[in-house]
Amino acid sequence: MFLENTINHAKQSGWMEVICGSMFSGKTEELIRRLRRAEMAGQKVEIFKPKIDTRYDEEEVVSHNHNKIRSTPVESSNEILLLGSTCDVVGIDEAQFFDDGIVEVANQLANNGIRVVIAGLDMDFLGRPFGPMPFLMATAEYVTKVHAICKTTGNLANYSMRTSSSKDLVQLGETDSYEAVSRRIFIDEVLNKK
Repeated sequence: MFLENTINHAKQSGWMEVICGSMFSGKTEELIRRLRRAEMAGQKVEIFKPKIDTRYDEEEVVSHNHNKIRSTPVESSNEILLLGSTCDVVGIDEAQFFDDGIVEVANQLANNGIRVVIAGLDMDFLGRPFGPMPFLMATAEYVTKVHAICKTTGNLANYSMRTSSSKDLVQLGETDSYEAVSRRIFIDEVLNKK
């Protein structure tokens, strides 16, 4: 559960919120919900996504449920620091695709008094911690792990099982390439077949 930050106005600083989980768990949906609330409160909000993520739209952040919010696609994390430094709230989608500098950028923004809301996959298709996500989770004030439901077992799904034959670490895809599965299915279908 996410608790709103209580603020000591005499010693106010920013903070980091990380929303993580498997594919199809609602990470981007939750990111959009939090950013829309900030916009409704009259806060200056800027959203960034990696330029390589063009699945639904080249510029907007779009959830699997087709909710969307305008964003700025960027090549590197340093661009976020430059473009987001005057905002009240900075949103970052698909953080696992950014370079390792995203950790320093997010912390610098928070240190400068900005609320930073980050969404990303916590594990890759082999069940390993994904890119900079573990470091973002470790330095965030709030971490929310969301889950999909495994279609096979009906249990919580926290793994993104790749259903295509590609072995590349980064492969953009949807239900044609990935399925959210429970631990049991991941063990049976991925770990035991290595």
